[in-house]
Amino acid sequence: MAHNRPARAGVREWTALAVLGVPAVLVMMNMSVLYLALPSLSAELEPDGPQLLWITDIYGFMVAGSLVTMGTLGDRFGHRRILLVGALAFTGASVVAAYAGAGMLIAARAVQGVAAAALAPSSLALIRALFLDVRQRTLAITIWMMAFMGGGALGPLVGGVLLQYFWWGAVFLLAIPTMALLLVTGPFLIPESRASVSAPLDAISVVLSLLTPLTIVYGIKDLAVHGFALPSVGVLVAGLVIGAVFVRRQRRLPNPLLDLGLFRIPAFAVSVTGMVLVGSVLFGTSLLTSQYLQLVLGFSPLEAGLWQLPAAVTGTAVALVVSSLTGRIRPAVLMGAGAAFAVIGPILLTQADTNPIILVSGSTLLFAGLTPFMALGTNLVIGAAPPERAGAASAISETGAELGGALGIAVLGSISTAVYGGYMIGRTPDDIPAKVANAARETLPAALQAAQRLPESLGIPLAQTARDAFTYSLHVHALITIPLLIALALLTLTLRRATPPHPPSQPAQATTPAPSFD
Repeated sequence: MAHNRPARAGVREWTALAVLGVPAVLVMMNMSVLYLALPSLSAELEPDGPQLLWITDIYGFMVAGSLVTMGTLGDRFGHRRILLVGALAFTGASVVAAYAGAGMLIAARAVQGVAAAALAPSSLALIRALFLDVRQRTLAITIWMMAFMGGGALGPLVGGVLLQYFWWGAVFLLAIPTMALLLVTGPFLIPESRASVSAPLDAISVVLSLLTPLTIVYGIKDLAVHGFALPSVGVLVAGLVIGAVFVRRQRRLPNPLLDLGLFRIPAFAVSVTGMVLVGSVLFGTSLLTSQYLQLVLGFSPLEAGLWQLPAAVTGTAVALVVSSLTGRIRPAVLMGAGAAFAVIGPILLTQADTNPIILVSGSTLLFAGLTPFMALGTNLVIGAAPPERAGAASAISETGAELGGALGIAVLGSISTAVYGGYMIGRTPDDIPAKVANAARETLPAALQAAQRLPESLGIPLAQTARDAFTYSLHVHALITIPLLIALALLTLTLRRATPPHPPSQPAQATTPAPSFD
């Protein structure tokens, strides 16, 4: 009936959505832009292998470990307030990162991650409060997800332009003008929104949620570098125990930090699990392809960014198409078909050599195939959750993507590092000093730097061997992702009967907004 229809969003709400898209773009861009800066950064700061991995993935893990906490804080203190505080902290950490050494850069990236965790769940919860009409809300979330994915895809291009004319730290200073836009316009365009009933925050759960991913990943990194040594295994086991304690505590608390009951909703559980897989494959692959274009194929940062532009354009087009098809085709069908199609991508990557067309085609098809899951899965997650848990649900949704991205960088990146090092053993020129050979086995940038310092008779063979080793690690990575994508497609089949959370005639509910914009 007409009196049951929710109010439709107007110009102010759509303008607010544009402002909320700013942190979405920046959060993902900050993960992907660094990939392109790694060669320049490595040449100047000379980090060792573990430091290089921490620089790339500490951000993602701090985001993943803090998202649920920030979503709960938004429900309690107001999502607009948490959004603006996060934007301010992100800007400050970005300035520090731009001028930091290796150790300080890791610390600044960690602070950036915590601040970024305040941005994504608050943005999604505010979108739910701004757009009460179901169709408008679905479109708004799709647009926001396009900004989210676009940030990751455009990061290499933007980074390439900056690195062409400035030093590596310039990629972090991009946060200043973009966050300034949010800080200036946000208080006027975005209403405050918080849950009608807020639960107390359990400090122990917050600590456990941070320690679990960090400890597990530290153990995985150590295993990749040192093998099955007792300290490495001990750290990994400790991380798993901490995770078990966290889950047990959430089940016992009357107001848990992570509402495990949400995972009893099939659409919610499958979508979040799928996002972890999607994030792992996309970010793990991007880490390798960005370096491959520069360090193996010899492109400049700008050229490498341009070579990755087709993935961004194709992903945006696919997101628009699939969002327009959801009225006729079930989201699960689109998501599953996309995951199956994405398998073509890593198959092509196994053939990557000196021809960039093969590499870029594989990356583009992979990104295009996984776009439906990223574009439609979030709406399933948000719509399946009770309105009073909007912040927590959006946080879990983003945790899936961010945790997957961080796992892809850490786990798949560590596997690639181990494969690279294993290939180098026994293949480096015999006359190279042991210290130089050991450094060359850690990372490709270290090998290329060492090659430049050696006589040509040793440096040229070392550089070529290192490039061959990196190519081999990319091929192995691609082979690993194929069964992951097949598993994702099969997992999505369980959603085939899932329908939109709210039928068109039923008004969507939102968190209770404050009565004013002040």
